[in-house]
Amino acid sequence: MPKGSGNVVARNKKANHDFFIEETMEAGIVLQGTEIKSIRNGRVNMKDSFARVNNGEVFLHNLHISPYEQGNIHNHEPTRMRKLLLHKKQIARLIGETQQAGYSLVPIKIYIKDGYAKVLIGLGKGKKKYDKREDLKRKQMNRDVARALKDRD
Repeated sequence: MPKGSGNVVARNKKANHDFFIEETMEAGIVLQGTEIKSIRNGRVNMKDSFARVNNGEVFLHNLHISPYEQGNIHNHEPTRMRKLLLHKKQIARLIGETQQAGYSLVPIKIYIKDGYAKVLIGLGKGKKKYDKREDLKRKQMNRDVARALKDRD
C-alpha cells in the first residue's frame, strides 16, 4: 500500500494553508490503552498539533484523542505527548532539515493502515500572509471556472 493511503481518520486542514509541504513521511504512533479505539471511532483533533525532534526521538504534541466512552478509570490523557516511530536515518535527516530556518514538522493526517494507526508528517516551511491570500485567490478562481463549465454543460 502506498504511503499516505489507508482509512483516513483525521486531516489537518490548516497544514496546507499555513505551510508549503515539501516532503512527507509515514510514521507509526506509540499509543496507550484505549487510544486506538478512539482513533478508530474518529475522535481525533489535529488542529494545533505539531511534531518536534527531542533527544534523537520524534514526538507529536497537542494531538487531541478523546477518551474512549466505554473505557474505565484508566483512560488516557487526551493531549499527552506521543512518540512517533521512525528509522534512525529518517530521524537524522529530519534533525538536519528542521534546524534550517523556517522549517517545521507538521502532521498532515492520521489513518489506519493494516490495523495500525499511522501519521503522515510533512516537512513544511511557513507561509507568509501574502502567500495564503494568493492560495485563496487561486482556489476561488478554480471554483469559478468549474462552476462556469458546469453551467455551460
